Parts: sequence; structure tokens; C-alpha cells
Amino acid sequence: MKSFHASTRIQSTPDTIWKTLMDANRWPELDSSILRVDGTPALGGTVTVHAKAGRAFPLKVVEFVPRERMVLSGGMPLGLFTGTRTYTLSPRADGLIEFTMREVYTGLLAPLITKSIPDLQPSFDEFAGNLKTHAERA
Repeated sequence: MKSFHASTRIQSTPDTIWKTLMDANRWPELDSSILRVDGTPALGGTVTVHAKAGRAFPLKVVEFVPRERMVLSGGMPLGLFTGTRTYTLSPRADGLIEFTMREVYTGLLAPLITKSIPDLQPSFDEFAGNLKTHAERA
């Protein structure tokens, strides 16, 4: 099963980090591979991420716990291929907030389709690092 993961510790409040994360219009500032995002993250809603590589990815918000967790999911009908991206904020004992971003691919066609998915690790690292920078400056 192919997956990507990035994590960072942020010296800010969950409210500030969440506000930055929920502003989908700023996602291109956090990840240079994103051209634009249509929609606003909300439970049951859809955001469409337009990648600079020329593809658009409609993602449904399937879980939404403000200041804690958001899960986006997209893919093919009947669960043949699904990509699930999870954003998590976890308070730590030292007062920092652990931000984690993980994407996992599942489904019958996942072994075939994931062969064509490029290495997204650099964009995951960039997103986490830029989220940290924006939240700590706010």
C-alpha cells in the first residue's frame, strides 16, 4: 500500500493553525504543486484541488473535527481506487502542536494506479513546513 506522510511541531495555537489550514485559497502558498483550490472545507462538502501538473482532484470532506482532524477522500466508484488524506492536530505536553498529514491509497486497482503516482513526499514536506511558518508568524 502506497502512502505519504509529513509531520512537524508548531509553536502556535490549534485555532491559528486550523484557521490557516481551513483557508483552502492559501493552499497554493503552502504547496507549490497546487495551482488553486475550489470550495471550502466543511463536513460533507467537496474541495477540488487543481494541480499544476494539469489534473483536478475532487475530494469529499468525510470527517471534520475543528482544531483536531479533517479527512478528505476521493477516487473511483465502487471503491476500486481511493485516496484518503488526513490532517491531524495533536497538542503535546511541551505546549507545541503536532501537525500530521498522511495520504493512503486503497482499493482493488490501487497496486496498478499507484505505479503512476509520482513521489509526493516533497510536496507533503513543503506543505507541513509552510503551514508551520504561516502559523508561527500569525
